Amino acid sequence: MSDSIEITHDDQTTHGTYSAPVEGADKPAVLTWTARGEARIAEHTFTPPAARGKGIALALVKEMVADAREHGFTIEPQCPYVEAQFRKHSDWADVRAEVPS
Repeated sequence: MSDSIEITHDDQTTHGTYSAPVEGADKPAVLTWTARGEARIAEHTFTPPAARGKGIALALVKEMVADAREHGFTIEPQCPYVEAQFRKHSDWADVRAEVPS
């Protein structure tokens, strides 16, 4: 399904979103982020309840990972969903931000 998901970006330099319209829902699926240095902090994902389980949130995260590779930023996954996807996709380690302990 992710091939048919239309994702739009709103990049305001210090913050932004990745979003995808959801048929029959009044709100789109969205992943929000804020910038911190060379990293983008993935703060929150939301998918309307009727569209959950269809791969939309994963498509948003994959789009952010692709952008990180293309534009040279890293991702700090603060959102539990994004964190879980980073654990599942070890091939994304190259774009994961190092967080000081």
